[in-house]
Amino acid sequence: EGHFQKEIDLNLRLIDEVWLNYGHHKSFRGWYLSQEISRRTKNMSKIYARVGRHAKDVSGNLTTLISPYIHGVKTDQVMLSGDKALSTKEHEEEWDEILSNVQGAVDIMAFQDGQVDYRELYDYLVVNKKLADRYNMKCWTNIESFDRDMPIRFLPIKWEKLLLKLESARRAGMEDAITFEFSHFMSPNSTYLQAGHLYERYREHFKIK
Repeated sequence: EGHFQKEIDLNLRLIDEVWLNYGHHKSFRGWYLSQEISRRTKNMSKIYARVGRHAKDVSGNLTTLISPYIHGVKTDQVMLSGDKALSTKEHEEEWDEILSNVQGAVDIMAFQDGQVDYRELYDYLVVNKKLADRYNMKCWTNIESFDRDMPIRFLPIKWEKLLLKLESARRAGMEDAITFEFSHFMSPNSTYLQAGHLYERYREHFKIK
């Protein structure tokens, strides 16, 4: 809402408090900068840069990760208000500028993968890998394990769709994969029965015992 300096100040105080209370734990391995953006939003790169550098400074250069999303055809602003999805070229241009502003403050870029058409996903992932390499960042993918194509928001994704996204990420050279969100949409302990079945299909395919 334009209060970017207030957001920076609050985040810096939170980082100091978290590090003071929990930084001594061996399990404390890095930071997730939780602001989610899809494009060249005014001042957002300033938040990533300032907050990321502070987190690294107080913790002895621990790893920082961001998980933005692609401004594609399934983005809410596009679907609900008629906003225009970014082409791969526009996506590259806008994120080239963003990443040039946050270089040194962000180590891992893990774009969410659910806001684009399945047929376009690979092309966007290739752009993401190209950008990450350009700015010496690691490139992961954040695979949405829920289905955006159903009238009910949200159900566990169909296995074939999850596999398609995993294969697209592999072909595009993603270095690792995380998911949003395991506990609801893939865990055998989820209230969704489909989640446990999705996890079993995943284990069967990759021969995980």
